[in-house]
Amino acid sequence: MNNSKLRILTYNIHKGFNVGNRRFVLHHIREALIEINADLLCLQEIQGIHKKHQKNLAEWPKDSQAEFLADGGWAYYAYGKNAVYRNGHHGNAILSKHPLASWENINVSPYSWASRSLLHGIIHLGEKQTAVHVVCVHFGLSESERKLQTQTLCKRIESHIPHDAPLIIAGDFNDWRGIISRYFHEHLQLQEVFQSTQGHHARTFPAWLPVLPMDRIYYRGLNLINCEQLKHLRWRSLSDHAPLTASFQL
Repeated sequence: MNNSKLRILTYNIHKGFNVGNRRFVLHHIREALIEINADLLCLQEIQGIHKKHQKNLAEWPKDSQAEFLADGGWAYYAYGKNAVYRNGHHGNAILSKHPLASWENINVSPYSWASRSLLHGIIHLGEKQTAVHVVCVHFGLSESERKLQTQTLCKRIESHIPHDAPLIIAGDFNDWRGIISRYFHEHLQLQEVFQSTQGHHARTFPAWLPVLPMDRIYYRGLNLINCEQLKHLRWRSLSDHAPLTASFQL
């Protein structure tokens, strides 16, 4: 682990089930994540509690999914629930090899119940222990909902994150038309890793034949080294989303 470099992975894990919810594949997801060995994981649709699955599935972990995955090599983690229902809840998680100095889960749902949120964490990198802000998001399916969530996120960044501080925003944006990218660039001077290097967003959904660019990694205040879409066969049998990785240097 290089203290001035940071490799990040973003992944919607579909609550640990494969496409169509036919098989519980969380153990295979953990094996795949350990093999990639990124410093920082931004995970969406990660199950906090599910009483029915815990009772009926023998392979269901005793701990939460965030704890179970973190035990594969990430000493620090934060979980923020954003969807609560009778059997439990799920949300976003940040898993890190670097200590999380602080974190906060912010409800960005325009509805009376909390169905979407953003998880804002801070880690420190390099000899100077530079504060790097990391935001893990999972936005809504409707364009009007995403617009409000984007505005809330921008207000959060403007009020809580210095403009010269390194910042990464990663997750499932459900923004197949690319509207959020234009808004981020105009209001926050953010760049997206694949758009910067390849001229277009990576297509990540559905994982077996990706046609929609749903998942993104935005950044500012860091030097982008490279990025990669993990779309080989192993990942196609896990979640319905393909994961993305990017490497940065202070």
